Amino acid sequence: MTVYVLIPVFNRLEHTKRVVDCLRAQSIAEKLGIIIINDGSTDETAEYLQSQSDLVEIRGDGNLWWGGAIEEGLKHVLPSCQAQDYVLFLNNDTWFDENYVEILVQTSIANGGAAVGSVIHEEGRDPPLVSIGAKVNVNRLAVWDLLSELSEAETRSPNSQYRVDALSGRGTLYPARLFRRYGRMRPSLLPHYLADYEVAMRFGRAGVPLVVSSKAIVYSPPVYGNDASSLSWRKRLFGRRSAHNVFQRLIFYSLVGSPLQRMTAPIRMAYFSCSRAFSTWRSLARRKEGSI
Repeated sequence: MTVYVLIPVFNRLEHTKRVVDCLRAQSIAEKLGIIIINDGSTDETAEYLQSQSDLVEIRGDGNLWWGGAIEEGLKHVLPSCQAQDYVLFLNNDTWFDENYVEILVQTSIANGGAAVGSVIHEEGRDPPLVSIGAKVNVNRLAVWDLLSELSEAETRSPNSQYRVDALSGRGTLYPARLFRRYGRMRPSLLPHYLADYEVAMRFGRAGVPLVVSSKAIVYSPPVYGNDASSLSWRKRLFGRRSAHNVFQRLIFYSLVGSPLQRMTAPIRMAYFSCSRAFSTWRSLARRKEGSI
């Protein structure tokens, strides 16, 4: 068995070094193949990767984005993958304990070849658990974290496993055979955000269990992933770096929905966007009236 670890990177060399050190310290480190997809970094990332004999570097020109970087990694590893091998998606701004990958593999085997995601802990936060996994309502075009459904007691002492509707790219293990059977990434349609959810939901629709192990912990800094708080409204709605990009969301819901949901996605998106905007405005207006 080999676990091929795919890590897209763009600059932030200090993060890359940290995640590589964590992988080298794993209890099954001898079974890992570490592939770094360097998408046009302008710092010293390329020089570092070239000096590390146990790493494989794939270079991009800066236009791969997350989905395209993972696709290049899959193209590289799948031809040599055996039936028992795995592919692990990781981001470079993460770190984890030495039994992390082993827990993911054991959980996949125990659940009949499941795709297995990680929980996210934020250091210095009480409780540290900040994300379990995605729940998705395709009809209402809504995505939320399962964590929001837990009681405070369960947040502090979560169950060992959870079933979710989608898995993120911040630490998800897939049996390699799934990509051969159900396809790889779709970077031309989803180059960045939601690409991880789409491929997981595609496997889920085929009957693959989507499981999150609360023992598979990924540690992250306070701000990570899809934070768009500093973006203008234009970049928030239409920028490629924004998880709220309306076109990308429309493509995502079209890909994961039924034929009827696909046809009605634009109408439903317009309706729910207006409805949620009105609810937000009404809530703000009530607060303003209460403060007078």
